[in-house]
Amino acid sequence: MLKIRLARAGAKKKPYYHIVVADSRNPRDGSFLEKVGSYNPMLPRENADRVKLNGERITHWIKNGAQLTDRVAVFVGKAGLAPMPAQKNNPQKSKPKAKAVERAKEKAAKAGEPAAE
Repeated sequence: MLKIRLARAGAKKKPYYHIVVADSRNPRDGSFLEKVGSYNPMLPRENADRVKLNGERITHWIKNGAQLTDRVAVFVGKAGLAPMPAQKNNPQKSKPKAKAVERAKEKAAKAGEPAAE
């Protein structure tokens, strides 16, 4: 299966990614068929050079059955080349755990009591 995914380049602590079409069995930075864009996370979000896409080639590969990875799907969706993927939201993960709930109850109980003098 072909995937459109990120391949890391750049130096240590200065990431730079190429958006490539590669066989899913190849390693992340291994061989690829074609480079179709780039992503520089070091640039601010507003910068136009942060994500560069070759829209014509991406649509060609999608029509030929290439699958987008989650991160690349967001880039392509924002560019309007494909539908935006559904947001993955896990509300259970953000809830406070048992100890935090217990501490909050204790704090509220202390705040509700008058100060002991």
